[in-house]
Amino acid sequence: MSDTATSATATAKSAAAGPGRPAPPSRLSFNLRQSGIYVAFALIVVLFSVLTGGDLLQPQNISNIIVQNSYILILAIGMILIIISGHIDLSVGSVVGVTGAIAASLMVEHDVPWALALVITLVAGAAIGAWQGYWTAFFGIPSFIVTLAGMLLFRALTLTVLGNQGIGPFPDPVRTLSNGFTGGYLGNVALGPLGGADLFSLLAAAAVIAALVVTQWRTRAARQGYGQTVDPLPVFVAKIVAAGALIMAVTVQLARFHNLPWVLVLLATLVLGYSLLTSRTVFGRHIYAVGGNLQSAVLSGVKAKSVVFWLFVNMGVLGALAGVIFAGRLNQAGPTAGNAFELDAIAAAFIGGAAVQGGVGKVVGAITGGLIMAVINNGMSLIGAPSERVMLVKGLVLLAAVAFDIWTKRRSGAPLLR
Repeated sequence: MSDTATSATATAKSAAAGPGRPAPPSRLSFNLRQSGIYVAFALIVVLFSVLTGGDLLQPQNISNIIVQNSYILILAIGMILIIISGHIDLSVGSVVGVTGAIAASLMVEHDVPWALALVITLVAGAAIGAWQGYWTAFFGIPSFIVTLAGMLLFRALTLTVLGNQGIGPFPDPVRTLSNGFTGGYLGNVALGPLGGADLFSLLAAAAVIAALVVTQWRTRAARQGYGQTVDPLPVFVAKIVAAGALIMAVTVQLARFHNLPWVLVLLATLVLGYSLLTSRTVFGRHIYAVGGNLQSAVLSGVKAKSVVFWLFVNMGVLGALAGVIFAGRLNQAGPTAGNAFELDAIAAAFIGGAAVQGGVGKVVGAITGGLIMAVINNGMSLIGAPSERVMLVKGLVLLAAVAFDIWTKRRSGAPLLR
């Protein structure tokens, strides 16, 4: 269930510390499974920054990468939880299409207030997730088959609602959520050669960094209290400084353009909430237990069927949210909306460190995997690469990520089959 391979030295140190005594900090080491994805992301960003002559990291382009891929990142959050539990969802693209069609029909054709229509759409997404969760969790049909059928069913419903035409335009608040930016509430502040930047955005980034420092420090202290091995203090500080510098650098670029995109605020909220869910709650531990070893989880009292059911309900809600975001960005719901989105969401999860057999993965990893796909798409577009070359590179990256997962399992001696 753990996604880190513990070295023999670290195990010996932990044992020497004894129960209840903090284990001595481990020496500087590089954990491939935990840190490899972030190093790969950094290298890909550097590569395309060089190839594009720095255009990749221009403020407007960074904003475009976030806005244009927000719905995939939302789907990746739900997908990583499904995969951790040992299942898969092939229907999320069709769910995006049908829920976007439902939202458009309510808001545009029936003049339902946008807030009420949004709630109804999310409820519809939950119902779709409950439908698939029932057949998977309680009836026992493999999720691959259930969601493959769902892919066809919900695409048919999309065509039924829309026919062969799109419905739009959407109300201003929906378009603002999809494409809009936070206002300059506190004005701009001068940043020397970088020019002016929105002060509110910079303060928001500073608050996020402060929260990151506090939570990571508390997590480190708790692990020491339980006698677990932790990074040496200099390594811990270096990681926090690197993460904080990245957050501030991206925010400065966004604040120089049009401030923070509203979808970025939404994504940050979702990432924080789901990270806390998976790491700090009983339900989160049950997700990993079900995916890591189903029989042991059931014998331990975990209600595995309920866990899987609610994960699919959650996926349906996030799929509906992504459907509204995507439709609002295009300003219409179309019959082909969501095509192949499931492939990008699944790829983001696996590239981000999810294990093929389940039981391993992190929300932040899935977001990183999604951003890797986004940077590849954007970078190759900037250098004028043809679409077939983009698909080739994305396929190779996905294959490499899964091969890396299997290789690290073999290195650590973990079984490849459950």
